[in-house]
Amino acid sequence: MKIIARRALVALASVFCLGATYAPAQAADIIATAPSSHYERAPQVCAQGWVLSRISGKFRYQVTHVPNLPDVGLVDFRDIRQKRYEPARSESEITRTYCEATAYTSDGRRHAMWYLIEDRAGFAGLGHNVEFCLVNFDRWKVYNGRCRVLR
Repeated sequence: MKIIARRALVALASVFCLGATYAPAQAADIIATAPSSHYERAPQVCAQGWVLSRISGKFRYQVTHVPNLPDVGLVDFRDIRQKRYEPARSESEITRTYCEATAYTSDGRRHAMWYLIEDRAGFAGLGHNVEFCLVNFDRWKVYNGRCRVLR
């Protein structure tokens, strides 16, 4: 019985020693120290390449997988404007930037487009999330009629 108790005590002590030598994950520290005014320093976030590229990729997926949508792609964005900015008021809230643009499709037509960029809203709270809506391409009314949710 003494051998089992001694082995359990050694195992417990080694767990505590190992736990004390490891530092917290760096990714958590980076997120916790990130400034909440990120978009205030980057007012042109609506026109950044990574945002428009993400919209183009999601749009391509949408027209491929939603029935009865024309097989077109996004070829150009013009008149890009930031409509509204909502900074996070605490560490648990998400910073949101609402944008508006005119999108041109590969068939030569132009469409009104609204989109939203959310900071710290990507997978597992890391990165950004981008939601968008083009008028006449929201077949299932995810963003209400004529994209009202993102306006």
